[in-house]
Amino acid sequence: MQQNLAPLAERMRPHNLDEYVGQKHLVGEGAVLRKAIESGQLPSMIFWGPPGVGKTTLAFIISQTLDRPFFNLSAINSGVKDIREVIEKAAQLKDSLLGLPILFIDEIHRFSKSQQDSLLGAVERGLVTLIGATTENPSFEVISALLSRCQVYILQPLTEAELLGMLQAALTKDSLLKTKKIKIREHEALIRLSGGDGRKLLNVFEIAINGIGGDKIVLTNENVLQHAQQNMALYDKAGEQHYDIISAFIKSIRGSDPNAAVYWLARMIEGGEDPSFIARRLLILASEDIGNANPNALLLANNCFQAVNVIGYPEARIILSQTVTYLASSAKSNAAYEAINRAQQLVKQTGDLPVPLHIRNAPTKLMKNIGYGKDYQYAHSYEGNFSAQEYFPDQLSGTTLYEPGKNPAEEKMREKLRQNWKDKYNY
Repeated sequence: MQQNLAPLAERMRPHNLDEYVGQKHLVGEGAVLRKAIESGQLPSMIFWGPPGVGKTTLAFIISQTLDRPFFNLSAINSGVKDIREVIEKAAQLKDSLLGLPILFIDEIHRFSKSQQDSLLGAVERGLVTLIGATTENPSFEVISALLSRCQVYILQPLTEAELLGMLQAALTKDSLLKTKKIKIREHEALIRLSGGDGRKLLNVFEIAINGIGGDKIVLTNENVLQHAQQNMALYDKAGEQHYDIISAFIKSIRGSDPNAAVYWLARMIEGGEDPSFIARRLLILASEDIGNANPNALLLANNCFQAVNVIGYPEARIILSQTVTYLASSAKSNAAYEAINRAQQLVKQTGDLPVPLHIRNAPTKLMKNIGYGKDYQYAHSYEGNFSAQEYFPDQLSGTTLYEPGKNPAEEKMREKLRQNWKDKYNY
């Protein structure tokens, strides 16, 4: 009977928003997406987030909650013909009493431009409500015309508490597991192997339970690792291990180990990974982990991205290797990354503070008359092309957001900032 059961992750798939785990910023009480669902005024949307955080499940729950027809396509094995057939079926249902159909496209980033164009007309004509799911930044992977007609919702990795809650729910609610005596003595290995992926957590959990066997099971870090690692694929560019390999790759470059970095690069190349995917990750890393410690890193990464799209395999491997070894060997700084994080948090805390009058745009006479642009000091008219005027809203004067890293390039920046601003900022 056990052999006929669906996988644990499928058996535990939630059926309504109250059972849904995680994403409280979207579907918690009073959250933006929950309000849209409850009102029935649902826009076309893109769910962007890592694997196993509930993108597909949330799309299904939305269709169930609104009692709408639900069409599901995977970008991996669907072509333009499949899209058109679904859209024709949806058009036939549009004016029925069943409600506007929902078309869910899993891994929408894998659709070509022509495939995405075939979706655009249906969205524009209001034949379907599109829900796309992607693990990739939609700004790069979704055509601008389609993206502009969709609301992008970012889904976050599940927290440790949420993952532990999923395990507890499986033990108490699953028809098979609740017939066994299972004790989780240690959970760290389960959490670590999941990587914040709820589906992967339940898969590893089930593998460990089946590997140990019997009706009385005690799970420890040791036996979870023993059974789970024996059953996990080495590399699958369309599967879960894909994300573990890219994680190891990025962390090796961040950790300044060119040897390990080029090893993980080879793993991806041998696995048939898209070179554009690798190059795009290098672009992000060049700013996030190197930044102003070595501005040339971003230039090289950008050239790499352009080159691999022109060259392709097998020669693109050489360009990728050059870039990877350069970035791994470079000085590192996450100062720019930390600065924008602090700035965005400050904006969330302080709201829309007014722009100081002297640095406002003054395109009309009326604006000039009421003080827009008055007393603005044009930096190039001053010695050293610098004037110590206020650029922040008054309430934030003196706030330090950019903290230069401790590397030669940024230490020079720090000294220049100290000379210019004296004691205003904490440099």
